[in-house]
Amino acid sequence: MRHLILFFTAIIMFPLFMYPQDISGIDYISPFHEGLAAIKKGNEWAFITTNGELVIDYRSDVVVSSMDDMAYPVFNSERCLIVEEKKGISYFGYIDTSGKTVIEPQFLNATNFNNGLAIILKLYKDVIGQNDVLDKRMIDYNYMELTINPNGDIVHYLSKKPTHITLSKNFLPRPPEIRSKFLNKQVIAIKDKNNTYSIKKI
Repeated sequence: MRHLILFFTAIIMFPLFMYPQDISGIDYISPFHEGLAAIKKGNEWAFITTNGELVIDYRSDVVVSSMDDMAYPVFNSERCLIVEEKKGISYFGYIDTSGKTVIEPQFLNATNFNNGLAIILKLYKDVIGQNDVLDKRMIDYNYMELTINPNGDIVHYLSKKPTHITLSKNFLPRPPEIRSKFLNKQVIAIKDKNNTYSIKKI
């Protein structure tokens, strides 16, 4: 009897192995980057390989970037930007090509990787005292503009000094501006408070 059940189970499952499941109802398909293309259905994105295999299922946390007059999430250096909202504040991180979060959402803003580097705004928290009346710690928040590698390690400091912020959705309704940009593999342009640029070799 057991062998008979296994036989019929195999017959039922056989077509599933013979004929891969079609991916349909797609609203948009991006060009391939690093062997993966983003596909959109509704407000969610997934990723397929050049063989049409779905490798990252539909999700709503990937960041859409402007690419060649189009907008879609993209992998660079095997990393794709994701965003997570906490108490009304957006925090950015990265997933790998399997969809696993490899750099937790923690940055106030971030770029896609470019030749192995990404520009991020790293948040720093300093406890500066204690409010005895409210029984709460007094915390000062600052951020620095840095570059990181695909492992999340800091490579370059782009800010000359920290920028103070009030970490509240009322004071920070959108991510702070990233003031640097890659010009090529060896040069970054950094915009100062006077909206003029300085050049940094990397």
